[in-house]
Amino acid sequence: MTDAKLFSPLKVGAIDVRNRIAMAPLTRNRARPEDDAPYGIHVTYYEQRAGAGLIITEASQISPQGKGYAWTPGIYSDAQIEGWKKVTDAVHAKGGKIVIQLWHVGRISHNVLQPGGVDPVAPSAIAANSKTFDGEKFVPTPTPRALELSELPGIVEDYRKAAANAIKAGFDGIEVHAANGYLLDQFLRDSSNKRTDAYGGSFENRSRLLKEVMDAVTAEIGADRVGIRLSPFSAANDISDSDPMGLFTHVVDLLNGYGLAYLHLVEGQTGGPRELAEGLSLKALYDRFSGVKIGNNGYDRDLAIKAVESGAVDMVAFGRPFISNPDLVERLRKNAPLNQLDPDTLYGGGEKGYTDYPSLEDAPAA
Repeated sequence: MTDAKLFSPLKVGAIDVRNRIAMAPLTRNRARPEDDAPYGIHVTYYEQRAGAGLIITEASQISPQGKGYAWTPGIYSDAQIEGWKKVTDAVHAKGGKIVIQLWHVGRISHNVLQPGGVDPVAPSAIAANSKTFDGEKFVPTPTPRALELSELPGIVEDYRKAAANAIKAGFDGIEVHAANGYLLDQFLRDSSNKRTDAYGGSFENRSRLLKEVMDAVTAEIGADRVGIRLSPFSAANDISDSDPMGLFTHVVDLLNGYGLAYLHLVEGQTGGPRELAEGLSLKALYDRFSGVKIGNNGYDRDLAIKAVESGAVDMVAFGRPFISNPDLVERLRKNAPLNQLDPDTLYGGGEKGYTDYPSLEDAPAA
């Protein structure tokens, strides 16, 4: 079924893509340790995967405070912009399109990763039952410090600057990371947000920081170059809500007013089961959004083809299959076998397990 709609072009906001397969954001912990900048191996890695209709980069922190894991890239310094510019140039030279995922981890960090060894920040001083990687080992995330009201405009400004830097670095757009229990998700959920000011309590209040971020980035680069990722029913990084359907109905309605490039949903548990509890509905959320819809989580070729053909989603984001198959689109088109993933080389290191997976044309003849 090489003529499936999955392999047809699509307009994603202002971005014309040549197929409906996105490369999902994948943290690989290989940024240059001294400045958290991408460098030569990132150029090769993303260039190899330029066959994707749209590459969504690994999550990249908007500020030093936004960092939560060792060796993740940023998009706030000149060195980082310069490193990313080489990546975007290489992807564009191969006819690909690429957006950067903007990230503030909030409480999913550790003092050793924060400037000056200070506590990570969050909406409320509630620790997550989670772990992060400090460069040597996985360590429990500590109790964060609750953000002061006066600090929130600075975080919004960091998102705006990061969006501007992304365009400077040659990206086709950005994806705001509001999923998987990181800062914006922490503000949305009542398990992690116990604030009593204008940023806590009601759906409207808990969505306020997200709205201010979206106002800032869409004003800076245009809504048609902005996408967003949500994980409405995922418990990733110890996140939950007492009324997820009500909350995310409100959030999607809010987002729908911007004219965004796309809405990217983690369907079910991040990296886990797709099944939902009774009363929860991805379709109900997708139906409230009038732009391009990207589905993610556990898709294989058949499920992706069916989802796009049926109109359930407009694009499908593949994660781990893109790690071990740089030519994943071609393999899916031909229904060719996929390379096995080496789990030992997922995080940290150099070229091994990063840029050395073979394409179909590189594979030895049987």
